[in-house]
Amino acid sequence: MLSIVLEEWIHINKAKTTLFFGCTAWVVLFMHAHAGAETAELQESLNENLLEIATLWLFLMATMTFVAYLNARGFVQNVVQRVFPSELSLRKLVLLVGSFALLLSMICDNVTATLVSIGLVQAFKLSVQDRLKLIVLVVFAVNSGGVSLITGDVTTLMVFMRGHVTMLELISLMVPSFLSVVLLAALFSVRAKGRVANDVEIKPFETLDLVIAALFFSTIISTMLFNFFFSIPPVLTFLFGLSIMFLIGGVVHTHNEQVKLLQYIRQIEFDTLLFFLGILLIVGVLKEIGVLTSVAAIYSQSNPDWANYIVGLGSALLDNVPLTAALLKAEPSLTVAQWLTLTYAVGVGGSVLVIGSAAGIIAMSKEKALTFVAYLKFFPYLLVAYTAGYLMTLFMSKAFF
Repeated sequence: MLSIVLEEWIHINKAKTTLFFGCTAWVVLFMHAHAGAETAELQESLNENLLEIATLWLFLMATMTFVAYLNARGFVQNVVQRVFPSELSLRKLVLLVGSFALLLSMICDNVTATLVSIGLVQAFKLSVQDRLKLIVLVVFAVNSGGVSLITGDVTTLMVFMRGHVTMLELISLMVPSFLSVVLLAALFSVRAKGRVANDVEIKPFETLDLVIAALFFSTIISTMLFNFFFSIPPVLTFLFGLSIMFLIGGVVHTHNEQVKLLQYIRQIEFDTLLFFLGILLIVGVLKEIGVLTSVAAIYSQSNPDWANYIVGLGSALLDNVPLTAALLKAEPSLTVAQWLTLTYAVGVGGSVLVIGSAAGIIAMSKEKALTFVAYLKFFPYLLVAYTAGYLMTLFMSKAFF
């Protein structure tokens, strides 16, 4: 984490340092392992960790290839130009961006919602500071939207699959999620002045672009439906959609056009993938040495109403998926209200630090001005919004469930 914080001063890319420390941690574990059963067990844990990483990598690769194509063709910006006013007040833009990211993250994964929402922000002529505010808002809104539906966040799905909450109970989280995003947007709008415009010239949509865009959103919907009805992993559905994209390039156009479609993979920010690799390797080591288990043990001995709040903040440092898995494995005795507050906390709490969620990591890779320190300047606003959302969740869940 220190290497990420000091990135601006040491001038070493965060992807390189996290990958180095992630690999070093596993090497040290193997060097101190005794031969035989202990080494075999450690090898099995590493294989499990690498499988999780590979699944995420392939999912990101498929998603980012779609978005890279649509961005390169100017499709996202063209849609923004048609849907959003060509000129509007900065305050109105802040509210619209927050609402858009929130709603989009409810129906699709956080990665896709972040990429599309950042593309929307970058379509407008904004100062660096205003752009950073909007991207930070996107991170918070994407994480907030994902907690209220099982299609939006993995941790929400994990709690739901264990039978601790119902679909209707989860939907109630939409209210605190929306209000906390509105609160953060209001805080960011206090000094927002003037009007902004997007600098995208409206162009007619080309047939191939419309087909790829339709395929992209069809893949998103299919991912949710196939996972819900047939338990098909999301990565498989997205890879299937990506394969259709490449086939379309070969059937509709010439072989050269097919090659062009394949080349959009090269436009992916591989720093993002390497950063994920390093972070998840480190989290895997923390899981292996029992840190996550210790967190779960401490949690089970605390008041859940306040422990959930702290766990949410803890997810800004530790990946929320293994953290949630450890808590579920501990099988704490919680009421429905407490499970709902836990779901909100682990889903949104990671937003307070840029490294605490997939949305934050992707935002760092897409906006060079968004460093750990730059994001940290918004910490007070994010903490207020997270706290307000948590308290609203706590009040509503106890009142109705």
